[in-house]
Amino acid sequence: MENVTIKVGGMSCQGCVKNVTGALSALDGVAGVAVSLEAGEAKVDFDPARVTPAALKSAIEDAGFDAT
Repeated sequence: MENVTIKVGGMSCQGCVKNVTGALSALDGVAGVAVSLEAGEAKVDFDPARVTPAALKSAIEDAGFDAT
């Protein structure tokens, strides 16, 4: 298991946090997600054999937010 912190832009409320959390949690290989509105980031525990950091960022972007 690995973890990564991804900066998330465009979040303005807890609804945004819920959307990002749901988008990441839906990916196969994601074991845990902690999204912080205040910090503007998502901390993700994932299995690198099943999902890549690029796929995590794509899921955030597909949900309508910026990921770096």
